Amino acid sequence: MVKYSRWTAILTLVICVLGIVYAAPNLLFADEPQDLPGWVPHKKMTLGLDLQGGSHLLLEVATDAVITEQLDAVVSTFRRTLRRERVRYVGLGVDAGAVVFRLLDPGEQKLVRTLLRTQAAGMELNIGDNADFRYELSEDEMRNRRQAALEQSIEVVRRRVDESGVAEPTIVQQGQDRIIVEMPGVDDPERIKRLLGKTAKLTFHMVDDTASVQEALQGRLPATDMLLYEPGDDGAPNTPWVVKREIAVGGDRLVDAQTTFQDGQPVVSFRFDALGGRQFGELTAQNVDRQLAIVLDNQVISAPRIRQPIMGGNGIITGGFTVAAANDLAILLRAGALPAPLIILEERTVGPGLGADSIAAGKIASIVGMVLVVVFMASSYGLFGLMADVALLLNMALIAAVLSALGATLTLPGIAGIVLTIGMAVDANVLIFERIREEVRAGRTPISAIDKGYKAAFWTIFDSNVTTLIAAVLLLMFGTGPIRGFAVTLSIGIASSMFTSIMVTRLIIVTWLRRRRPQALPI
Repeated sequence: MVKYSRWTAILTLVICVLGIVYAAPNLLFADEPQDLPGWVPHKKMTLGLDLQGGSHLLLEVATDAVITEQLDAVVSTFRRTLRRERVRYVGLGVDAGAVVFRLLDPGEQKLVRTLLRTQAAGMELNIGDNADFRYELSEDEMRNRRQAALEQSIEVVRRRVDESGVAEPTIVQQGQDRIIVEMPGVDDPERIKRLLGKTAKLTFHMVDDTASVQEALQGRLPATDMLLYEPGDDGAPNTPWVVKREIAVGGDRLVDAQTTFQDGQPVVSFRFDALGGRQFGELTAQNVDRQLAIVLDNQVISAPRIRQPIMGGNGIITGGFTVAAANDLAILLRAGALPAPLIILEERTVGPGLGADSIAAGKIASIVGMVLVVVFMASSYGLFGLMADVALLLNMALIAAVLSALGATLTLPGIAGIVLTIGMAVDANVLIFERIREEVRAGRTPISAIDKGYKAAFWTIFDSNVTTLIAAVLLLMFGTGPIRGFAVTLSIGIASSMFTSIMVTRLIIVTWLRRRRPQALPI
């Protein structure tokens, strides 16, 4: 064990140098440097929510709304098909998670089953007495659609948060229908909540010029229309509109949305993909001098009159926006619509002052722990203790380097893991030095005592660190939030302390032995 090959020494030194280089930006730069070459390590440790301040949200995806919306779409499809084929029916609608209707002519059952087979894909059909049709989703199909809605919601939330400029957000699934969103450094959590709280489903509908708004307000509304409102300046529903229920063009065809200015007022310009642009061009060409309602989350945000065909696939949305409101709407449209509404179940906001206090407390704890360990090792083992202290400093550098290189987030429990690692890092050296002392007392020479001490202590050190690492890995696998932060730094600390305690201190001791060739060990 005392023998140390040249290549092992070189590899150990390279790892130590790289650790110092990758850890250096955390001490040298207050902010991420911009003028350094790309190949120079400049990444810093990412501070977690409890250190940097920010907002924590627990969101619930209303997946029931997704199922209801999909069933409503099936109802509309069934209605068009049955009317086109002149099939007489009554009671078409959604009942207890199923699409139901009754045929007036039971002899048309076979025809209806054939007509609706492709439009009811994934649905199970039950036909009761009196030709009562009932199409419902199977349990597997229901579960798959809920999971798809959750995954799509996570992706949309991630795009919205990224578009809003939040750096290093954490967006993860929790359970079957919940999403955790952590946004370090957010200084306006209310704006983020507004962005996440909007479904942002954009659709284009033709205004029904033939329908009476007054009759619609009294409940007399054609089955093909719906009554929507345009919000006023205070955001409350104000102007009623009767629009066609059928979606003329869907917002899912949008590929870009930006804030621009028209006549000095902020507006939102949008652009369709090729198919959407063609549909929008045909729509505007066929409806010149009619009004087109732009609907966002069941509210009419604008109802311009079509003056001429718009064939380029581009358009603008006006609505008396402020610059901030136009920017937020553009973000929502670029990120896409949520498949289901999000409900905020829990909200926690951590101020940057509290985070600064946590960092200061963590620094004090780390410094005090470091000083006490250094003094203890130097006073207990003399020169060998100072060698262990050098390895301890390199251990701290390696932990910071790995956290920086991996982009891992440092949290307050993570600092606790580092402080714990400071004490554990010298534990291996204590075992080695005590075994060396025993061998010296037994009359061995310095080289023989050091060799025997390392050999005898190695497996004890290995076993103790592996068992601790297993516990840390289990915490990382099954823990959440703060527990995972603690497990990450503890795992990295165990691996780096094994390296510095066995490899680095041994390299220092071997180098010292070769140069000094002592007759007695100062331990």
